[in-house]
Amino acid sequence: MKRTDQVIAQTDRVSAHNYAPLPVVITRAEGVFAWDIEGRKYLDCISAYSSLNQGHRHPRILQALLAQSGRLTLTSRAVHNDRLGPFLEKLCNAAQMDMALPMNTGAEAVETAIKLARKWGYRVKNVPADEAEIIVCRNNFHGRTTTIVGFSSEPQYREDFGPFTPGFKLIDFGNADALAEAIGPNTVAFMLEPIQAEAGIIVPPPGYLTEVRELCRRNNVLLILDEIQTGLGRTGKLFDYQHEPDAKPDLLVVGKALGGGVYPVSAVLASIDVMGLLRPGDHGSTFGGNPLASAVGEAALEVVIESRLPARAAELGAYLFDRLASLDSPKVKSIRGRGLLVGIEIAPEAGTARQFSEQLLERGVLCKDTHEQVIRLAPPLIVQKEQLDWLVEQLKFAFR
Repeated sequence: MKRTDQVIAQTDRVSAHNYAPLPVVITRAEGVFAWDIEGRKYLDCISAYSSLNQGHRHPRILQALLAQSGRLTLTSRAVHNDRLGPFLEKLCNAAQMDMALPMNTGAEAVETAIKLARKWGYRVKNVPADEAEIIVCRNNFHGRTTTIVGFSSEPQYREDFGPFTPGFKLIDFGNADALAEAIGPNTVAFMLEPIQAEAGIIVPPPGYLTEVRELCRRNNVLLILDEIQTGLGRTGKLFDYQHEPDAKPDLLVVGKALGGGVYPVSAVLASIDVMGLLRPGDHGSTFGGNPLASAVGEAALEVVIESRLPARAAELGAYLFDRLASLDSPKVKSIRGRGLLVGIEIAPEAGTARQFSEQLLERGVLCKDTHEQVIRLAPPLIVQKEQLDWLVEQLKFAFR
């Protein structure tokens, strides 16, 4: 039995089967490449679902991790540490927000945003107690907690996990008229992803975010943007909403690439009018904002900004979309996305995206299916043009 088969068999024996990984065992990685335990090399076009915008094991981020781990790793928020303030100040400056609340995972940050929106609704908008309503979009993916899956429209995400938290209303994504119709007197927030990544790289029509921003402002409703996957350069701007300058949210949720691929770091950013409502004891996290996370998050943010990764994503994304136009295959139903977040939808009669992902795996490409028919391509933002050329050649072979 090959080492790959042995490791997969062992993992399947002792690990919950809540994922369906590709049949490959990665043992090391650097930059845009990963190697399996058989020694085969792959171009990583998964990037841990956009957690590796800076690439695997970026030396500057690793140095920050190592230097801080040799000095101080965890204090809890029972005392101050000397890394949290500098990190959050840089993050707030980059996002042009007043304050931030650090957490660990994206789902925790989304839960934090929900609590903030509800508190604002009761304290500022004067919504009656326990009647606050948050509007969300169908096909959303904001995490896996019971509250979050409770407002998912994906049946499997909800099956056997109820009863669910009330107070959420679902509308169609990309339809501002649907939002206008759904807003009521107890609506405290509208929460959405600027691009629905997990749903298959669904891009809303131009002007949509600007329109919903104005609707929220006019109706005294908070706009919450979940940029956990789209943020930190992935779509060609530091944050995706910046493609529409008048679409700045009231609450911004970030994560994934904020940890530089080496540590879980997330945060919610907001104005002092919203964040200032929290009192000691209202919310917390033992690990949120710990010194190690702060050092890593600061370095990860600096790499994104100083290496001009958003501009690289814009330039290389345009180049990749231009090259993908040459695929010209009846097996491809559509190609969509923005920057270096790309979805290739497979025609149903041609098979599933999983089948093509496994073919590409054999040719040295790591990519993953989402929503059965869509191949998601999201290489690190440090990828080179010649590597994208090679990727397109592998795609051409798979679609022959």
